[in-house]
Amino acid sequence: MPVVIKAAGIALLIVMLFSFRVQAQQLSDTLKEVKVKGRKKERVSNDERLNTFSPGQKVRTIDSLTLLQYRFQSMANMLAQQVPVFVKSYGFNGLATLSFRGASAAQSQVYWNGVPLQNAALGISDVSLLPVSLMNNVNIVYGGSSALWGSGNVGGALVVENGQPVFDSNGSWKHAVSAVAGSYQQYQLGARSVLSTKRWYFNANLFGQTARNNFDYKENGIAKSTINSANQCGVALLQTAYKLNEKNTINLTGWYQQYYREIPKALFESVSVKNQRDESLRLLASWDRKGIKTTYYSKLSYMRDYMQYRDSLVLLNSENITNQLYGEAGVKHRFNSHHQLIAFIPVHLSWIEPASVSGIKTQTKMALAAAYAASYFDNRLHASASLRGEAINQTTVLLPGINASYAFTNWLSIRGNVQRSYRAPTLNELYYEPGGNDKLKPEQGWSEDAGYQVKTNAQKKLSFNHNLSYFNRNIHDWIIWFGGAIWTPHNIATVHSRGLETENRLQYRTGKWVFHLALNTSYVLATTVQSYQPNDGSIGKQIPYTPRYNGQVNAGIAYEGLYLNYNHTYTGYRFITTDESQYLLPYNTGNIQLLYTYTFPNTYSVQLTAQCNNVFNKQYIVVNGRPMPGANWLAGLSFNFN
Repeated sequence: MPVVIKAAGIALLIVMLFSFRVQAQQLSDTLKEVKVKGRKKERVSNDERLNTFSPGQKVRTIDSLTLLQYRFQSMANMLAQQVPVFVKSYGFNGLATLSFRGASAAQSQVYWNGVPLQNAALGISDVSLLPVSLMNNVNIVYGGSSALWGSGNVGGALVVENGQPVFDSNGSWKHAVSAVAGSYQQYQLGARSVLSTKRWYFNANLFGQTARNNFDYKENGIAKSTINSANQCGVALLQTAYKLNEKNTINLTGWYQQYYREIPKALFESVSVKNQRDESLRLLASWDRKGIKTTYYSKLSYMRDYMQYRDSLVLLNSENITNQLYGEAGVKHRFNSHHQLIAFIPVHLSWIEPASVSGIKTQTKMALAAAYAASYFDNRLHASASLRGEAINQTTVLLPGINASYAFTNWLSIRGNVQRSYRAPTLNELYYEPGGNDKLKPEQGWSEDAGYQVKTNAQKKLSFNHNLSYFNRNIHDWIIWFGGAIWTPHNIATVHSRGLETENRLQYRTGKWVFHLALNTSYVLATTVQSYQPNDGSIGKQIPYTPRYNGQVNAGIAYEGLYLNYNHTYTGYRFITTDESQYLLPYNTGNIQLLYTYTFPNTYSVQLTAQCNNVFNKQYIVVNGRPMPGANWLAGLSFNFN
């Protein structure tokens, strides 16, 4: 019966989308989000899955101006302040993970140039270790899209990309150097150099950072200062490309980074001497052949993640070594201006070296996926259907999905999306010693979302964008860790997530001045419907660390090379137990961003970036027992020249 109901729901959505005039939801203005799904579609990514085959999916694009504002910070800080997604942060030096629409961290995926970036053992990605400065494109995909992006994509995805190589027949060589200083003895130096010729492209991006992070906080009314909280990091990203001819390009990218982080004590600890070293090597080779109607591509990536966690107080020295080999080959064909097809074969092999497990443990994913996109009625209607058949070790699964959008007018559009979701247990969930559970079932279910957008031309004197989305998701055999001395993952049966999201922006232009006011809101109910654990008190209760309310306000001005913005964030109650018996209080933070660019006549330019976070010096915690810093600042100066 549930399958019949789902099938009827899908059929009804298709009928609705083809019966009405629909256009994909978007935000379009000169300062913020710039993805438009309508008569004229803009490319927001290097990946055609976003540009062409997701017309009915909610996709938020971080514009270039926002990326410049946060260029000296981590992806975690930018997303927490600018996007209605919950960032679960353990503090300045701690882990930070994403939660989309009430999904767990393992259900919220991160992709780098189309390659899954999450740790092969943990199944999560620490977004505090993702530097904004390395990325040219950042897109947030809301809702499940397993058919296009693979199993594991249940709640949503963060898609980050490096820039495409730009070849210059006249030859060019550009450089940039930067210096940053901030609160708690934070310092950063960076350099970038780009060489472009008719056939070759080289891009080197390097930076190093050090900080004491010795901020003050209060514990039971007593003022204290964090100790054992320093961090150091070094990051290098090298990209080279060769243009064989007008159709064929080969691209090689290497990304290495190492972070050393001391872990300060939690409020429930008397002392901490813990520290953690994270080391990652990511290599990616790709080939693209572009034709008039048919495009071919292939990519091969190897990633190795090393994590060492030490606590000399209890004589603990834990190592976690994971490896991933990812390959993908595909073809995209445009039949005409209204019909396109993409088909690709991804293969993903992951393994853990015997540090936290006995013997080498592996997981293999192989799939065949295809998507068909069509447009009708003078490009008012865009629809796409996708299907993926995936084999995970000895298990096979079929993952269908459909989405569509339609423009009633130039200012009103609607969209809809239905996807089947599936996530196999991670290697740690299955085999970690002690605590792994090889009896775990995969998480699976369906997700639906729909929405509308009202927007006016951003180039007019007064413009307005309003975007509303409703989502619904049912996941069976949800996996959660709990226990006493030894924590073990368990399936807790069924979790129902539903809610509303809005994005609103008002912009006024007068002469060279631009004023903006924006409000993002999110309301999420993620509750346990059924449980395998008797008398656990979770039925009808909110999933731990899922705030019901989340929102951001941005207000600011722009004048020529000057941009000033005030950002205010709100995060609601987070329950920390499955029966809602314990919770964390809501918190607000106020943040100010300043960006100023001055270009000299001889093509030299200087750019000043400054930010003050938590300007009202609020005392708050995101995760139980982990105090966050009070008012703090960061300022950077970048010098660009040819």
